[in-house]
Amino acid sequence: MDRDGWLYAWAIASVAFGAGSLLVPLYFVAIGGETFMLGVLAGVAAAAGAPGALIFGRVADKTGKRRSLVLLALGLATSALLLVSLTEQPWLVIVGNGLLWFAAGAAAPVLTLLVTAGTVERDWPARFAVLNRYQGWGWAGGLVLGLVWTTLLSGPLGEIPAQQSLLWLCAAAVGLSAFLGAKWLPSDPDELDRPRPSRVARAIARSRRLPVRSATFPVGQGRLYWLTRSIHPREVAARFSPSLTIYFGAVVAFFVGFGVFWGPLPLYLSRTLGYESGLVFALYLVSSVGSALWYDRAGGLAERYSPSGLQVGGLLARAALHPAVAVVGLLLPVTLVGTAVNGIVFVLIGVAWAVIAVTAASVVTQLAPPAIRGEALGLYTAISGLASGGGSILGGWLGGYDFLLAFGVAGGLVLVGAALVAVVWRRSPTMSVDSEPLSA
Repeated sequence: MDRDGWLYAWAIASVAFGAGSLLVPLYFVAIGGETFMLGVLAGVAAAAGAPGALIFGRVADKTGKRRSLVLLALGLATSALLLVSLTEQPWLVIVGNGLLWFAAGAAAPVLTLLVTAGTVERDWPARFAVLNRYQGWGWAGGLVLGLVWTTLLSGPLGEIPAQQSLLWLCAAAVGLSAFLGAKWLPSDPDELDRPRPSRVARAIARSRRLPVRSATFPVGQGRLYWLTRSIHPREVAARFSPSLTIYFGAVVAFFVGFGVFWGPLPLYLSRTLGYESGLVFALYLVSSVGSALWYDRAGGLAERYSPSGLQVGGLLARAALHPAVAVVGLLLPVTLVGTAVNGIVFVLIGVAWAVIAVTAASVVTQLAPPAIRGEALGLYTAISGLASGGGSILGGWLGGYDFLLAFGVAGGLVLVGAALVAVVWRRSPTMSVDSEPLSA
């Protein structure tokens, strides 16, 4: 087995994570979960990865025990999927889903160490890109699997049994990943061979990231650990420029808006519009693929134009597209034309995300003083995750009253974020580019 053979094992687990990212919310809706609790489900998932990354990353960094930590994370993920599949109690599904994304977050920083094994530092960004390619397309493959499986089996088996059987398949996939990982994962290094954390952080800060999943699940927990592990809050805050402070205010606003939209969305699509599970998977898939296909083009545009100006355009698009999903549902409910129009809307949502993700790194890098650039990138990741989780809970609460209200508020919050980024753009009109999407 070549040195990248273990990445095939991780790709199999990524298929399960990709399918589970939407399958668990759909299962939650099918067993009778209500709108607010769906928001809680999404919020807990968004928040759970951070402590996993911080705990496992610190242990891996201190002990060098990488193989056992990855296998432990895969074991936790397998248990989480089985727990979800064997219960129809909403609160247990929330717990199981939180454990699943704790495990996914826990594996992320350790995988960063594994992929750099035996590689000189100048090649680390390229190795991170290899890792992203395997896990990103594995994630997309999971969405395809969910589409095909639920489309073919929901009729013969019924909706809940079809979803439970897919959860069992996902658990088996993660179990297989652990089995293969035990055979193929690189050996733990000697202490002298472990990379210095500061060097890993610098390499991650300059690496290009192209994960397909980021259209709908934008937080990168591997990046979160490495870019915040040595953070000194008072020192970082003391060096914040006014423009960087305004920009982080914008990040809070538009990521809360993203959470308000994505949190209750599965229930809206499946219960209000009556879409079958396979169709919901298809909408999420086209959004993620739309992002993947636009990353390079967005990067090219950011090299020619102001990244902050481009981000304003992407945010304005998202501000309009979020409520558009509800408007399409009102005007063209459960029709072929309405479904096609929603498909176009979701593709555009993914394209807009590609622009936002690519330009965010450039904006933060340009605004932050060199001494705190890595920490500022880490704060972006941490803030975006917390804001998205809080927004998901808010979206579930608003969706319990009216989905048009929820998606309208989502669009309004993104619009506020766009206005704040526009202020930054006006203050720094000559900003240019070192573009990379901020996900891991």
